[in-house]
Amino acid sequence: MTGAIHAGIDCGTNSIRLLVARLDGDRLVDLDRRMLTIRLGEGLDESGVISGAALDRAAAACDEYSQVLAGYEVSGLRFVATSASRDAENATTFTDLVQRHLHVLPEVIDGGQEAALSFLGARRSLDVAEPTMVVDIGGGSTEFVRGGQRPQRWFSSDIGCVRLHERHGLSPLPTVAQVAALRQDAAVHVREAARAVGFSGLGSLVAVAGTATTVAALALGLPQYDASAIHGSVITRDQIDEVAERILSADVSERLTWPVMHPGRADVIASGVLILQAVVAECGAQEITVSEHDILDGIVWSQVLANV
Repeated sequence: MTGAIHAGIDCGTNSIRLLVARLDGDRLVDLDRRMLTIRLGEGLDESGVISGAALDRAAAACDEYSQVLAGYEVSGLRFVATSASRDAENATTFTDLVQRHLHVLPEVIDGGQEAALSFLGARRSLDVAEPTMVVDIGGGSTEFVRGGQRPQRWFSSDIGCVRLHERHGLSPLPTVAQVAALRQDAAVHVREAARAVGFSGLGSLVAVAGTATTVAALALGLPQYDASAIHGSVITRDQIDEVAERILSADVSERLTWPVMHPGRADVIASGVLILQAVVAECGAQEITVSEHDILDGIVWSQVLANV
């Protein structure tokens, strides 16, 4: 299967991402990797449905990705939908829309499948001490998965940067009361994850997805977002705390001036970093390893491994 081109799409609560990659020996070589912020889960925690505006944004994104995919001879395409699609009463409206625009039926996966794909994507690209816990802070949920070369235990928690941002009504410049309430909410859910997965005796703690990579970019003082510098970087607990203070002390307009900040993440990064702090505190970890490779890579690897 070396040389075969595979594509994966990950649609979460905040963003929809595409990866087109070629298999080269035992590694994937990116041909196209991109992200669009569609905020599929906007208002979902309260309304229970994906809004018309969010569906329109999803349709436009699917049209763009369809054009990208037309430029490659793709052996396989897998579209995975996660937290927002799991929770929405009108999820079939979304999956029907995707099928019309991309001619692929989205798989609405459960938390266990999401955790396994995140673990696969991260572990294929990192050499870290075992047992490893991979934490994926998404828009609507956070996945915790512990294992060695393969996942052994997992837990999916209904906390994510978009969900908690909306639940606690974070202001552009969060108030002390808002931050305190969100910290308490996050801590309760993370303790539940710790009971389910077990946070003691870890060899390494790996954080994936946009919250972690943005925090790493800020901690490293990068002049611009650089995935190669971020991937595999080790960020200390003190650095995370310093970045959190910087984020929480800045309003959204100021965060947008930071060159490493994606515009679609500037508002929800505050809730994201508070979730990350809660995880690190509960683990008693002094550092985290940050991976640029996550569920999106896992989606592509799942196709490759199914054909070898």
